[in-house]
Order: sequence, then structure tokens, then C-alpha cells
Amino acid sequence: MSDALSAEIRAEACATLPKGPEWDTFALILACHALWLVALFALPEVSLAGAIVLSTLMVALQSSLCHEVLHGHPFRNRLLNEALVFLPLNLCVPYGRFRDTHLQHHQDENLTDPYDDPECNYQDPEVWARLPRWRQALLRVNNTLLGRMLLGPILGQISFMIADYRLARAGEPGIARDWALHFAGCVLVLWIVALSPMPLWAFVLSAYAGLAVLKIRTYLEHRAHDDKHGRTAIVEGRGVLGTVLGFLFLNNNLHIVHHLYPGVPWHRLPMLYRRHKAQFQTRNDGYVLKSYASIFRQFAFRAKDPVPHPLWKSRK
Repeated sequence: MSDALSAEIRAEACATLPKGPEWDTFALILACHALWLVALFALPEVSLAGAIVLSTLMVALQSSLCHEVLHGHPFRNRLLNEALVFLPLNLCVPYGRFRDTHLQHHQDENLTDPYDDPECNYQDPEVWARLPRWRQALLRVNNTLLGRMLLGPILGQISFMIADYRLARAGEPGIARDWALHFAGCVLVLWIVALSPMPLWAFVLSAYAGLAVLKIRTYLEHRAHDDKHGRTAIVEGRGVLGTVLGFLFLNNNLHIVHHLYPGVPWHRLPMLYRRHKAQFQTRNDGYVLKSYASIFRQFAFRAKDPVPHPLWKSRK
């Protein structure tokens, strides 16, 4: 991408940055929580399966809205934004820890680094070689799309909690606070569920399923590549499946656009991509996946990437 064209796109991206409150994103946050309450209090009497499906979708959508909030939407007041997503519908990820680790992930020069990218699924090859065979087998299954959806939420949660425990023991500030706030939010969520006709097991299932849906997005977002921009994907959301998932992910399937311009709100990403499609595809060295349906066909039972980082150079 030429410097002149890059400057043109950057200027256009800057023009899309919010100048005031984003009422559409605010309305979506309210609608998400309202539909979650519908799934808990109204649908179980009609269809428990339908209630589980709707709750699953709202768990996934709220997680995407948390991502918008940590990037400064819908208001300029951080405390107000974070209050809007205080309830941890997925029960697993403390918002404060998600915020801090995700912002660290946005240091693009460290993308896919097994040590410095907190959202990386690659292993240092030397560490990988020392793992017992059962763990290698488990991680290989986790590197298929269905494996990532079925096993990824629990494996990711265990790794996340172990890492936070070690950081807290080392004196990292804020971790205990963020987990305490998270547990308080979980108590409130479970209290609301207890008041509803939805069985607790059904809600826990929907929370896990919501995380599994999110694993579809994160499974595809990054790859090993020498150039930092070549590491970040574009998934063109075609067809009904692409439309539904693109909305649940708030257009983060256009991930290179988000990484280059993280302040652009979710509803402006498709326009920016359409206007400069060829340039974005050049910028990420053609890391383009045409549809989610084709991704399921290709990678449901086959790994997209190896577990050990294929380009990793030892730190010795």
C-alpha cells in the first residue's frame, strides 16, 4: 500500500471516528441485555431449546460489545461504558482482564508471539517438544475448528486463570480487583438466573456455547507471518451464516481493518473495507477467507495451523 493511499485511508478512517455519543451502539447494548432477559424469563415456558439458543447468541454478542467498550465506545466516559457491560453473561472472563490483555494484543509487532501476545495459540517449538504426548494430542485437536469450539473455552479459561494467578503472585496490580469485580458480577447474573424459569444447567450451557461461537472468530484472526500486517485476517461474511456471524462479531471478521484502525466503530468497518478492499487485501498479504461456510468445510476436522509456531526463532 503506497504512502499516499495509506494516508488517504487513514484520513477517511479518522473521519469515521465518533464525535459524540454513539446511540446506535448504546441501543444495541440495551437490546442485547433485554433479549437475554427474554431468553431467561419468557422463552423457557415456550421452548427451552429456543431459550438456550437466544441466550447463547446474546452471550456471544455481549462479548463483542465488551470489545467495543474497551476501544472507547459508545461514550467518551470509560466508567459509564464499562458499567454498561458489568454483567459477565459468559461467567468466565473478567472484563478488566479482557480489556488489559486485549489492548496488549493490539501491539501488532508482537502478534502470534507465544510469550508477548496474550491471545496467541501458538507454542514455542522448544516448549512444545517437551510437552507430554497427551497434551500435544489435546492441543492438536484444539487446533481444528470443531475442537476449538468444543475444547477451546475450557482450555483457554484454564490457561488464562493460571497466567493471571502467576501475575498476581508476582505483584501485578489490578488483577485481584478485576477478579473480585467479576465474581460480584457473576453472583448477580446467577441471582437473576435463579429468579427465572430457566434451569441453571441450561444457562451454564448457553454461556459455554456463547464462548464456543466466539472461538469461530478467534480461530481465524491471526496466522504466523514475517510481516506484522500479514498476520491478520479478513473473513468475508457471505451468505446467511456469514451475515449472522458477522453481526455477532460486530464486523471483527474484517480484522485487518480493525487492527489498523482500532478506534473505528463496528458499524463503519464494512464501509471502510468495501471502499478500499484491494488495498486491505494487499496490506495483509492476501490472508482472505471467503466465507464461514467454506471455513467449516475446510477446517472442521483439520487444523488450519500447526501448534508449534512455524516461524519462531529461539530467544536464546
